[in-house]
Amino acid sequence: MSGTLILVRHGQSEWNLKNLFTGWRNPDLTEKGQEEARATGKALKAKGIVPDLYYTSALRRAQHTLDLMLEEMGIVDVTIVRHTALNERDYGDLAGLNKDDAREKWGEEQVHIWRRSYDVPPPGGESLKDTAARTLPYYEREILPQLKAGKTVLVAAHGNSLRALVMAIEGLTPDEILAREIATGEPTVYHIGPDGKLVQRVTL
Repeated sequence: MSGTLILVRHGQSEWNLKNLFTGWRNPDLTEKGQEEARATGKALKAKGIVPDLYYTSALRRAQHTLDLMLEEMGIVDVTIVRHTALNERDYGDLAGLNKDDAREKWGEEQVHIWRRSYDVPPPGGESLKDTAARTLPYYEREILPQLKAGKTVLVAAHGNSLRALVMAIEGLTPDEILAREIATGEPTVYHIGPDGKLVQRVTL
């Protein structure tokens, strides 16, 4: 018996719309982001998916996404686990800056390195490698045992914390995961076997 893991990046946030580095800052969803979250909830309901467990980050945009999904799925009175281990990558000194302004300040090449390298963090922030170092142990300790037991787990989180999970689950290299785009509001569904290994990736 395999478990089911549903990974969902939060819907479009106010700072996504404004092209700002967000990280651990705490903007909410735009109207479009709310629509994306509701659409994902409807899609999961249409597939008859009813999770046993719910996880999200400590940030508003991911929490709001999960709340709207559950509303569309008609799911109430459930325990939601919120943890900083699932937070977005910390962008440090870049947080709150317009991405174009950051390129003007530090140069396009340097900003590209901070955004797309695996192990080079921005000033005062985290690389994807750093993000994985906090996200993966949490997944392995708290979520993976539930999947091995055949549970269905829904995780609403962020582009880079989800990249860390996808990299581990799919066995991707740093270059491969950096090339993977994770769209706002779109679910990725995995079947995980009793050994904790990937059985199948499903597209809704």
